[in-house]
Formats: sequence, structure tokens, C-alpha cells
Amino acid sequence: MMDGIAVDISAAGTKRGSDELLPQSTGQNGATAIANAVAASPTGTISPTNSNDAKKVKLDNKNAGKASRVVHIRNVLSDATESEIISLGVPFGRVTNILLLKGKNQAFLEMENETAATTMVNYYSHVTANVRGKPVYVQFSNHKELKTENAPAQQTAAAQAALAAAQSLMPQSHGAQPGDTLGGQNTVLRVIVENMLYPVTVDILHQIFSKFGAVLKIITFTKNNTFQTLIQFADSVSAQAAKLSLDGQNIYNACCTLRIDYSKLTTLNVKYNNEKSRDYTRPDLPSGDGQPPIDPAMAYDLCQYFSVPGMPGIFPAMPTAAAAAAAGLRMAGQMQQGCVLLVSNLNAELVTPEVLFTLFGVYGDVHRVKIIFAKKDTALVQLAEPHQAQTAMTHLNGVKMFGKPLRITLSKHQLVQLPKEGQPDAGLTKDFTSSPLHRFKKPGSKNFMNIYPPSATLHLSNIPPNVTEQDITSAFSRHGSVKAFKFFQKDRKMALIQMGSVEEAVTALVAMHNYQLSNSSHLRVSFSKATI
Repeated sequence: MMDGIAVDISAAGTKRGSDELLPQSTGQNGATAIANAVAASPTGTISPTNSNDAKKVKLDNKNAGKASRVVHIRNVLSDATESEIISLGVPFGRVTNILLLKGKNQAFLEMENETAATTMVNYYSHVTANVRGKPVYVQFSNHKELKTENAPAQQTAAAQAALAAAQSLMPQSHGAQPGDTLGGQNTVLRVIVENMLYPVTVDILHQIFSKFGAVLKIITFTKNNTFQTLIQFADSVSAQAAKLSLDGQNIYNACCTLRIDYSKLTTLNVKYNNEKSRDYTRPDLPSGDGQPPIDPAMAYDLCQYFSVPGMPGIFPAMPTAAAAAAAGLRMAGQMQQGCVLLVSNLNAELVTPEVLFTLFGVYGDVHRVKIIFAKKDTALVQLAEPHQAQTAMTHLNGVKMFGKPLRITLSKHQLVQLPKEGQPDAGLTKDFTSSPLHRFKKPGSKNFMNIYPPSATLHLSNIPPNVTEQDITSAFSRHGSVKAFKFFQKDRKMALIQMGSVEEAVTALVAMHNYQLSNSSHLRVSFSKATI
């Protein structure tokens, strides 16, 4: 039984003249024995062999902080894997050995040469290294090499497998020099998101990839019906680390798989900061389409980031129902309860099933609407998902429509029953399940990212080129006073129109959404967070 291991205890880039012998651990199984049975060698090597019983070992102060091809990593999570630790070193060169002390929250990486280790330590003195979203501290070790021949077989096998996997990712370059980083000067990654069942936003991408270094620019687009993005890092080392750690990972369990390679581009030209692109070095850029950049709080209540090879998803759990409601997420496996809303205090003379379908359809896909025959100021509205019902209730409760504030609660009904054949209904019950006007059927639709509370400003899209400002304002003026109008920059397919009040905007939306502007074009209307 041995007392511990002599290890470095200073932060990245600092110098401290001693390695400390850690206290004894009592774990006996093969997976943890290495943490208890590794001792310091005064010869400058780390070897899992017996040593004298000592509580503290001090090495030569002259060696502290000096370059070594062994790098010491502190503050490591106890369940971290060898692959995660190796991924910190791979962008700087070949990793030749690893010692992971799970019981001590520390690890040692042996690089092929001091140049690679120096590059690694210098880099992480400016950029925070992360393992599973938790900062770790990187510095030179006083030890000059790792000797792990006597480590338990299980520990050795895991280390060798991780080293072999990392080696397979290294490009075969016969002209490489010591300290060369992978991928040359390339700082731009091309990312394809496969099996995208849930929306992936610019802010989500930034949170994931910025764990590996400074992200300067992001551009998203759809090509061949596949969501893709270009991500530019400040340096090639960060881009390499992100590629090695994230390629093949799922953002969420069993979906949104990242396929990453290097782009042929050396820099990205971002013109607008909006839901499709972002230049983090130029916050002054216009939004381009009149819509403000996405509020990250409207996207997701992000789970703690994990970059674990083999884990089912980078975000190991789906967002909470409340967070998903804000983002329009479909919660996989969630029971279909709470999809029906009870809406009361309606203007019985003006409200129809179609009116409720259009208004509530801003926040979810409405399947059925039933206005109560004996109480026509009350209706049941059934949405496709519970979180959509919650979103609609959150945004519409208390909003005035046709002079009366809506009162909305969750109904005890699990679905809206259609009238039986021959039963009188007077057209008060409608089934919209197959409607082509649903906004949220398509995974990744930008409608998920543009859900806002009712406002006086409306966002208009699908405007044909021959339709003028006068045409649109004249149509909307029949439903209230038009205070302002603006076509988007360089794109007359979309516009903003400001009504005299929120109530007038609600009236205009239910009247003008799907309004036919030409033989082949129907107007799309939603609430906007922007003002004119």
C-alpha cells in the first residue's frame, strides 16, 4: 500500500517549487488502484511502483515550471475519461502516454517532445481548458517522463485504447515538424447537422464550440435539405480541438449529430447579425432582415455542456418543459397531457374556430378547436404538444382580442372530441390536424426561434415582388391604424408593419395571416420583437 503520488500543484503558466504527496485513498479495485498506488520518483519519472511512506515529497525547486514533455492537469472531474484528457493535447502534437488519477482529480499527459508540450501549456495560459464544461488547469510537470508499465491492466488498456484512437485521427504528414499543429492555418470548420429533430440555433452552436476557444464568426445555411454551419475560430488549435472532440457527437440524445471537417475557406464574411449568422467581433452589424438577433434566453435553458466521446448527447438531458416551451421544442417521449386549453371571455359575435386557430397557431400547431355551443364565449383549443399549449397560454392570457381580454387555463380534457355523426354543431368544432398552415411541423424551422409575445409590430413574409407598400398598408388599415411600415433591406419579401396598439395588431394578424396577395402567394404574419 502506498501513500500517494508526487504531483504539481500550481496553476497554468505559474512556477511553484514542489510536488505534493497526496493523502492515501482506500479504494482497492483495479479501476481506482492506480490513484492509490502511484508514487513519485526523485529521478524525474512517474511510475506506479512502491515508495517510502511519506506525506510530502519535494523535488528540486530548480525544475519547477520548466519545460517538460509531461504536462500536469488539475481540477479534473473524477469520472473523466482518458479520451477527454488526451483531446486536450492532441491539437498540439502526438500524445505518447497518459496517467489519469481519478481519485485525485488530476492527470498527466506525456507529449512526443517538449516543443509540443510548450505549445500546449502556452496556449492554455491564455485560453481556459475545459473538460465537460469545467475548467481545468494546465502546467508543466516536474517529471520528465511517465512510466506506467506497472499500472493495473484495466487502467493500461483504457489508456492504450484512447491513445490509439487519438493516433488514428492524426494526419499522416511526412514533412511535419515538432510542434506543428494539425490542419495548418485552417481556422474554419464546416459542420453538418444530421438527423436534426430539434432546432439548432446560432447561440447553441456558439455555446458548444466556444468551449474549445474563441469563436469569431458563425454562418448557418441549408444545403441539399441539410442544416449546415461554418464556424471560424481565432486560431487553428481551437478549431482542431473542437473537430477532434465533437465530430460524431449528438447534441441531444440520438439526434442532431455533428459531422465536422475543415472548410476550404480561410475566413468568413458575415454581413448581418441575426438568427442565421453572427460576427462576434462586429456587434454593430445590422440584423439585415429587420428581426433582432435571437435572445439566447428564448432558445433553451441549456444543460451543462459535456464533450464526452461515446455519450448519447452533448446536452445529456433534454431541456425542461418550461424551457422547451420557450423554444418550441417537441419533447420526445413526453406524455400527451395538457395539450388542451380552456379559453374564456371571448367576443362571441366575432370569434370563430378559424380565428382561434390562427391566433393560437402563432405559438403551436393547433389540431382542434371547439366553441362551446351553450356558452359561445368559451372554447377549447387543442395543440399538438403540451409545451405548445403552455407557450400559447403564457403569451396570450390577458391579451385583448375584439375588445375583451382572453382568459386561458389548462383544460382537464385530454383532447377535443369531434361531434358525432348527425349531432348538431353549427360549425363550432373544427379539425385542423391536416392544415397546411401549421408553423412548427418542420424540424429546425426558424419559426421556433421567432416566438414573441403579442406586440404592436407585425412581421410579414412571403410578399411577392409586385406588391407595393400601398397595397399592404391599405389591406391592414381595414383592421386598425397603420403607424409605420418598412421593407427589409435588400429583400422586399419581408417587412415590418406597426399598428396603433397590440389589440389592433392581434386583430390584423388573425385577419391577414394567409391573406392572398397574388395567385400563388399568401401572406405570413407573426408578432415581432422589433420596432420601426
